[in-house]
Amino acid sequence: MKQPAKALVTLIKFAVSIGILAWLLRGQDLSSLKADLLAVKLEMLALAVLLLFAQTFVLCHRWMLILRAMGVPLDWLAGWRILIVSTFFNQVLPAGGDAVRIWMLRRNGVQWSQTIGSIVADRFVGLLALGAVLLAGLPFLLPRISDNSLLSAIVIVLVFACLGTIALATLDWWPSRMIAALPAKIVQFAMLVRAPLLASEGRGTLIVSAVLIHLITVAACYFLAIGMEAQLSARDAFVLVPLVILSSAVPISIGGWGVREGAMVGALSLAGISSDKALAISVLLGLGALTVGLFGGLVWLLAPERANFTPDKSRAIAEQADAASI
Repeated sequence: MKQPAKALVTLIKFAVSIGILAWLLRGQDLSSLKADLLAVKLEMLALAVLLLFAQTFVLCHRWMLILRAMGVPLDWLAGWRILIVSTFFNQVLPAGGDAVRIWMLRRNGVQWSQTIGSIVADRFVGLLALGAVLLAGLPFLLPRISDNSLLSAIVIVLVFACLGTIALATLDWWPSRMIAALPAKIVQFAMLVRAPLLASEGRGTLIVSAVLIHLITVAACYFLAIGMEAQLSARDAFVLVPLVILSSAVPISIGGWGVREGAMVGALSLAGISSDKALAISVLLGLGALTVGLFGGLVWLLAPERANFTPDKSRAIAEQADAASI
């Protein structure tokens, strides 16, 4: 993607984040929102931030399993350093986390195909795990939904997740003519994702860690709700927060800001949570992620790769990644 086009995309993302937040705040009692933010119990807030920090280790473990399935012998500590640094750049630069992640992997001697493939596979495995969590909570969610469009969107996501999983698992049984008829990049993508999912070693741990990552976010929201004395049960958090995670995964805003808040207000309203408390929970969740990102910034200051890093190199890496991505 050329630089002017990237700038336009970034501008649109900023506009989406600011626009949604402005729309949400317009209908809120700002004094009530401020009171909710300040009244949160500090021990619950600290626990939520601690969970989000611990989540980086699980994220790293999932990614390391994928890298090992692709034959990349990256040291675990180096992998965690790369991942935590990428969380910092995700907060301060639109899509900057992936560019820095790719650049740091390349500095550690990982090939282009393995570098980009591992990140693509990591995201896809995360989406499959989210689909599994949504499916598990669907029986409890259905009685709460009266909006047919929301129900249709959830069902479509789950159907695509199931079909994608089945297609990946049965790819070896497909006729060679059918595989040859598919675009080469689609087949390449399928092979990349299949590698960790079908690996004989670590497959179970990969699936558990992928699901656990989402459950940690659910738990963080639940503890924030407790800290605000919002009447959110553990079951409701398990059923509703994955909808927020799914919405935040759509790359149309900066760091999920705005989209996450709108989704949180809409989802928690199904549990009878007021919009001001739901918005406060989402804002604190975002600030918790920002805190973890700032810790990643401290790690970046000590990272050995930083001495050779420049913004020009980051842009070059991002452009090469766009050209080589699937």
